[in-house]
Amino acid sequence: MQTSVTFKNLDPSDNLKSYICDKLDKLDKYLDNPAEATVVLLIEKFRHIAEVNITGDRLSIYGKEETNDMYSAIDMVIDKLEKQIKKNKQKIRKRRINQKEKSISKGGESGFSEESNTGQIKIRNIEYKPMDVEEAVMQMDLVKDNFLVFTNSRSDKINVLYRRKDGNYGLIQPIS
Repeated sequence: MQTSVTFKNLDPSDNLKSYICDKLDKLDKYLDNPAEATVVLLIEKFRHIAEVNITGDRLSIYGKEETNDMYSAIDMVIDKLEKQIKKNKQKIRKRRINQKEKSISKGGESGFSEESNTGQIKIRNIEYKPMDVEEAVMQMDLVKDNFLVFTNSRSDKINVLYRRKDGNYGLIQPIS
C-alpha cells in the first residue's frame, strides 16, 4: 500500500512513520487491488489525532481518532478502518450473490411468458415441460423456487411440486 504521512505540530519521526506503515500493510490482505493511504498525524494542545484516508479498490474509507497518546490513536483508527473495509467487502459479496440469484431466476428455465395483476390476484402464464418427479426435484434445487409446474412423463398429467416449510417436498397431482 502506498502511504504518505504528514506531520502537523509534531516533529517527523521515522518510528511513527514505520509504525503506521506496518499497521496499514496489514490491511492490504482485505483489499484486492493496490490502494493509497494518506495519513495525517497532528497534535493540538494535549490531543493526539490520527486521520487516515484510504482510496482504491472501488472504495474510499476515512477514519479519525484522538487520544492522549499518538500510538493508541493510530491503533484505534486502524481498528476502525479494518471494520469499515470488512463491512464494505461483505456488502459487495452480498450484492454479487444477489445478482447471481436474480440472473439464475430470470435466465433459468422457469419460462414465465407474461405477468398481469388484476386486483388482488397475480396471474402468471408459464411453460411446463414433460419430466419425471426426480428430475423436477433436481430442477427445483437448481432454480431455488418454491414450486414447479410440470407434465409428469409417466402419467402425461400436469403436476405441481412444492417446497414445504419443513424443507421437504410435496407433490400435487390430479386424480382421474
